[in-house]
Amino acid sequence: MRRRKFIALLGSSAVAWPLAARAQATPVIGFVNIMSPESIPKWVTGFRQGLKEMGFVEGQNVAVEYRWAHGQYDRLPELVADLVRRKVTVLAATGGDPSPQVAKAATQTIPIVFTANGDPVSNGLVASLNRPGGNATGITIFGAAAVTKRLQLLHELVPRADAIAYLMNPNNPNADIEMSAARTAAISLGKELLILRASSEGEIETAFGTMTQQRRDALLVASDTFFISRRDQITSLAARHRMPAIYYLREFAEAGGLITYGNVLPESYYQVGLYVGRIIKGEKPGDLPIQQATKFELVINIKTAKALELAVPNSIQLLADDVLE
Repeated sequence: MRRRKFIALLGSSAVAWPLAARAQATPVIGFVNIMSPESIPKWVTGFRQGLKEMGFVEGQNVAVEYRWAHGQYDRLPELVADLVRRKVTVLAATGGDPSPQVAKAATQTIPIVFTANGDPVSNGLVASLNRPGGNATGITIFGAAAVTKRLQLLHELVPRADAIAYLMNPNNPNADIEMSAARTAAISLGKELLILRASSEGEIETAFGTMTQQRRDALLVASDTFFISRRDQITSLAARHRMPAIYYLREFAEAGGLITYGNVLPESYYQVGLYVGRIIKGEKPGDLPIQQATKFELVINIKTAKALELAVPNSIQLLADDVLE
């Protein structure tokens, strides 16, 4: 009798063991990004801070599988597919479009937290901003208004610039939306806009040659992850051609760019970390509202302005969040 009870108890325990082991297994986050890790260290730090606030520390009670596309959009499907095959707990699709779209196409079951550009509802990523539904949620940047602001700042900084070049990446799925906003803003300011397309290092070089030939007075650089990965090349070319230019992230100013206006992306990645942590704790992505990035910063590189013999108006300096000497 005792032997039968012992065997029965042993059998029930054997069934329970794998369940307990599964419950106690370390969660694995799949983190995919369009760029390279050395390009965005501050952004990843923001992501880890968000996780930490939710009680998760990488290497202790959570693991992160990183996949980097190194600026090559066409690599994203294979990188995301690999993470889906590994059955990660949560998929963080970062770096902006098309990361969210690729992740959404790859899985309808694994929770997704994304960073996106534009309206995720009209892009088909979620059902609504307040209640996304499905398996995805995240943080989005509505970039059109920021493009208009950049062109206005460029006009204040270089009022004589009537002919402006606009550098964009034709491989960016949101390129047309931002380009349309730039054209509308240029018309309202009475500026002539020359659209230049570049998706490789060689094409960036060619674009700057065209700017010189076409006698452009200033440059507006589109929001694009490939451009941020090539910021040293772009800012160096702008300096060589003595081209006043405005960019979308402070990293350009830190690399020698004249002026930047755009979102504080470490903050967006921090929000991604928070959402990933909440999902690991049991919340559903479809119940977490889409967060809109609202924190912007204006950064001026005074050293570059002096090299270009530009006097930065006090009105712009007073608005600046940071002035780099």
